[in-house]
Amino acid sequence: MVDSNISTKRSGCLSRSFDYTDAIATVCGDICFRVPELNHIDMGRVAVGFTQTRHNHPHGVFAVVMPLRFENGAARIHHRGRDWKVQRCLRSDGVEYLYILSFFAPRFMELKFREKLETIVHELYHISPDFNGDLRRFKGRCFIHGSSQNRYNAVVRTFVDKWLKRDPPPEIWNFLNFDYNGLVARFGGVHGTRIPMPKVIPAET
Repeated sequence: MVDSNISTKRSGCLSRSFDYTDAIATVCGDICFRVPELNHIDMGRVAVGFTQTRHNHPHGVFAVVMPLRFENGAARIHHRGRDWKVQRCLRSDGVEYLYILSFFAPRFMELKFREKLETIVHELYHISPDFNGDLRRFKGRCFIHGSSQNRYNAVVRTFVDKWLKRDPPPEIWNFLNFDYNGLVARFGGVHGTRIPMPKVIPAET
C-alpha cells in the first residue's frame, strides 16, 4: 500500500469570515518563538486544524496533538508479525508534517482567554524536545504527563506567563478574547481547516 497524502479542506462560512485555525497557528508560532523551552518546535511542520463538536458544553476534550511517528521518531513499528506506519500528511509543497494539532470547535472557543492559552501551550508542551514526530516522554508509567499532571499544568502556566510578559503583539491574540458568537458578530463568520486524522497502515515490504 502506498502512502496517502492527507489533504486539508476549509469548513464554515467563507464570506467575510475569520480563519480560526490560521490565527491559532500564528499564536502557536509566536509562543514557540518567545518561550525558549518551546523553541525546538517548527510550526511549519505542525498541521493546525479543527474538529467540529456537536455542542459547546464546557467539558470534554478541547484540543489534541497527534504525533505522526512512533517512539523515538521511528517511521515504522513491528507488531504482530508485520511492519506498520502512519499515513503521511504533506504540505502543498510536499514537506511532511510531523504533528497534527487539532482544536475542538466550538468547545475550545467558549473557554476564557487564559484557559485557551493554557490549552494551546499544554498541547505544544507534549511535542518531543527532539521534534522527531514523537511525543515528550516522561519517566514512569504515565509518560504523557509524568508522575503528576498538576506539575505538568504548573509548567504550562509558567510558559504562558513567560509568553505574556514578553509582549506578544495584541493583533495576533486578541481574537482569543471572543467566544464563537462574538467572533461571528465581529467577523460575520468563522472558518478553518479540517484535517482527517491519518491512520496506522501496513508498511510496504
